[in-house]
Amino acid sequence: MTSILNPARLSFIAGALSLTITPAVAADWPQWRGPDRDGRIEGKAFPSSLGEKVLRKEWRVDLGPGYSGPVVVGDRVFTTETEDREKEVVRALDRKTGKEIWRASWPGAMNVPFFAKANGDWIRATPACDGERLYVAGMRDVLVCLSAASGKELWRFDFVAELKTPEPAFGFVSSPLLDGDAVYVQAGAGTCKLDKMTGKLLWRTLTDPGGMSGSAFASPVIETLATKRQLVVQTRTKLAGVSLTDGKELWSQEVKAFRGMNILTPTAHKGGVFTSTYGGATTMFAVGKEGDGFKIGEQWTLKEQGYMTSPVILDGVGYEVNRDQRLIAVDLATGSKLWEVKDKFGKYWSLVTDGKKILALDQKGELLLFQPTREGWNVLDRVEVSKEESWAHLAVSDGQVFIRDLKGMTVWQWSEP
Repeated sequence: MTSILNPARLSFIAGALSLTITPAVAADWPQWRGPDRDGRIEGKAFPSSLGEKVLRKEWRVDLGPGYSGPVVVGDRVFTTETEDREKEVVRALDRKTGKEIWRASWPGAMNVPFFAKANGDWIRATPACDGERLYVAGMRDVLVCLSAASGKELWRFDFVAELKTPEPAFGFVSSPLLDGDAVYVQAGAGTCKLDKMTGKLLWRTLTDPGGMSGSAFASPVIETLATKRQLVVQTRTKLAGVSLTDGKELWSQEVKAFRGMNILTPTAHKGGVFTSTYGGATTMFAVGKEGDGFKIGEQWTLKEQGYMTSPVILDGVGYEVNRDQRLIAVDLATGSKLWEVKDKFGKYWSLVTDGKKILALDQKGELLLFQPTREGWNVLDRVEVSKEESWAHLAVSDGQVFIRDLKGMTVWQWSEP
């Protein structure tokens, strides 16, 4: 389980703004895919419908285009955008009203190639926040640390300038991961650990040529496998476990994908790692001990191919949207496909579960609430929440749903009637 809480820094005052920033707590949505980077929330259960008396719009703000999911910590919402195809902008908004508290920006636009071009050239990675500092990945392979209180830049690390690596062709896509006093990123033609307070590079591993061959799409997670807590990284070509202390590669497994399109976040389950790739397959890899080291083997493989949707797991079943844009359910113990829906959706879903139901935001702007079982899915409700495409991962925090589409962000409040 990943933790970004720091008990030594529980609160602080935002200088001249005289605003208290509430520290990151379990109910917040402080990073990519939520508190533990697995699309699961604790606390307030989802309602049984999305009707007007249950889901109410609270506010909306217009924004420039962006793929970054909103980050919600305490009384603030942080969001990013690309402005005028020239610079990247970060905003802190008041959670209750949407009013802008501060904004920061820097030159950061770039042109992406091939299939990615059709979906835009704007900022992609979701930031991470520990309650005091916000860590933002800029497209041109720059990691910027900002004060969550004021937006003041505390430090930045330019991977291209510092490491003399090629600029990633598809931009800095992978979302930063906070753990203790470190920040982990897939950048600089590899995987890097930096001191989160100073920006000092501590180690670099899993190096690649960068440029067109690098540009990791997936985001790292921290999991305990074979009794060792470690960084699990999916690159364009392989899945690997990395020592948190020194960056040593503990184990690795080649992962087949068309043009290196290993996009979704790998998900740990009962000592294994569940992943799926475009042009490859859906696979459960088992990680175990072998002497003083580790071994990895294929537990099972399913021919269905995932695309961009990172799966959620409920009661031993993994739910993902495959290359054919249909939702499937997979028994993670056996690798058997339990069912596949007939409906065809958008290319991407972001999924959040409360442990019983699943909330899904379709890239086309539709929000779905369903009750999954091993026998099928029961759609409880579905509603259009945006006229624009919504590629950013939705955020859910304490009864609020944050929807970032390509032209703005809308916040909804839900409660059972």
